[in-house]
Amino acid sequence: MNTSDRLYAVRGAVCCENTVESIGSRVSELYSLLLAQNSVSECDIVSVQFTMTADLDALNPATALRKAGMASSVPLFAAAEPFIRGGMPRVVRILLTYYGSRAGSPVYLHGAEKLRPDLIGASAGV
Repeated sequence: MNTSDRLYAVRGAVCCENTVESIGSRVSELYSLLLAQNSVSECDIVSVQFTMTADLDALNPATALRKAGMASSVPLFAAAEPFIRGGMPRVVRILLTYYGSRAGSPVYLHGAEKLRPDLIGASAGV
């Protein structure tokens, strides 16, 4: 951490199928893109918090990162997203807290762009 850095948080989300493969690959993709797009190094991350909708129960997103060899020394936490009638299904959300020199740009992937249409220009959605 640079002494001029301050604490920031950046959000993201990704839609997944309820399989180990889909959750594993898409959570890893989201995390990697958040770091790359925002020039964040893992050594600058304070913690990562995930939420996931109840229809995703094949794999914990924190476990997905660990299995992919990522975030080995980063504190990870996962929780259930509250059920909201009419809410988007099969979504993993992420809140990445880090020290840096600038605020981050959010990333929404694989259909999750619909969650924040106001940020689509800032997102590298796929």
